[in-house]
Amino acid sequence: MRTDLNTLLTALYVKIDDHLGRPVRTGRPPRLTDAELLTLAVAQALLGIRSEARWLRFLPRHLPGAFRYLPQQSGYNKRLRNAVPLLKHVIRMLAVDTDLWTDATWVVDSTPVECARSREAARRSELAGWAGYGYCSSHSRFFWGLRLHLVCTPAGLPVTWALANPKLDERQVLMAILDHDKSVLHDRPGLLIIADKGYVSRELDAYLAERGVRILRPNYRNRTPHPAQPLLKPVRQLIESVNDTLKGQLDLELHGGRTIDGVTARISQR
Repeated sequence: MRTDLNTLLTALYVKIDDHLGRPVRTGRPPRLTDAELLTLAVAQALLGIRSEARWLRFLPRHLPGAFRYLPQQSGYNKRLRNAVPLLKHVIRMLAVDTDLWTDATWVVDSTPVECARSREAARRSELAGWAGYGYCSSHSRFFWGLRLHLVCTPAGLPVTWALANPKLDERQVLMAILDHDKSVLHDRPGLLIIADKGYVSRELDAYLAERGVRILRPNYRNRTPHPAQPLLKPVRQLIESVNDTLKGQLDLELHGGRTIDGVTARISQR
């Protein structure tokens, strides 16, 4: 396993380093390059190690010599939070490099990301004002935190995503995501988005139609069902399995982030 992981990390580092090129910065260069930092973050997510301190202790014992320099936990955390835009950029680069990126079907949904449980923790959290209270129908309970709005292919490749207050309308968030990241709709002839009943909206339909995008979702009981509606359930289960993977295998709900940049960095790693 160690050999396979070393090979994977080496290939990942080379690809990221070639893509980033030589950064233009003044002053003394950092001992840990941006390419090495992002490779570290990806390796941590692959091995499912949530604690940054434990991860930095794990590396010298199990992957000796894989990285020429390892920072302390505080330095690693600070570098990672500052590198969120770069991390998103590299994730997009890796996604575009796959055959799945050109898939003409997307699946969209949102899932809770809990950030605190006690009222005192919610009141004193630095996330207050961004995070808020929402309801999780799958667990039939309220939570305090954010909602992860994920757009992915049926195979589970993330196309784009956003973290938002759980009180915000899913339809408005989807339009905001596509407005913010206009490049994802380029060269997408015949794109079809599959969603649930929460995305029923004339405004959303008109917004997507202007961009040449179709949306398919279940109709309410008082409306005529779409001819393809019986086929929706298996497809909808695909994004449920993606969310389950994020929560069960990649510990999405145990992200440990306490600030906006911290939560964003942890979710990006997943």
